[in-house]
Amino acid sequence: MYRKVEDFLQDWQGASAGTLRVLEAVTDETLDQAIVKGHNTLRWLGWHLATAPAYFVGLLGLELNNVGDAEKLPSTAKEIAEGYQAVSNELAEKVSKAFSDEHLIEEVDQHGRPTARGAILRTLIDHQTHHRGQMTVLLRQAGLQVPGVMGPTKEDLEK
Repeated sequence: MYRKVEDFLQDWQGASAGTLRVLEAVTDETLDQAIVKGHNTLRWLGWHLATAPAYFVGLLGLELNNVGDAEKLPSTAKEIAEGYQAVSNELAEKVSKAFSDEHLIEEVDQHGRPTARGAILRTLIDHQTHHRGQMTVLLRQAGLQVPGVMGPTKEDLEK
């Protein structure tokens, strides 16, 4: 749980930069890569990462204006990366302007369960990390270069 806005913003900066690197590794030709037929694709996962922050900040009482339609999947990898970057930047700006450290320990309703804003922000980052990890597996499966986000990849170490 975050108790300081600056701590969240610092983590978000690193986490969102890593997610953007993963999104930028996707090509248009690999957007429909899935682990097996019927599972989430790179396209769906990428767009989910670009649109899901609106849900989390909605729980905090904020609204993002740069979010695309979660149900309308983009046709290009570039659209997904650009959509994510716009949402990521707006999220950081809105959190920094709307909340003080005291706001992060205040509880809000999370589907009938009182939850501190700082805990919801932690869940946002955890959610993003989970799906970003799924994407790295699909990138490798598609034969694409996997960016080292939380440390070097095998290819990075071989250089």
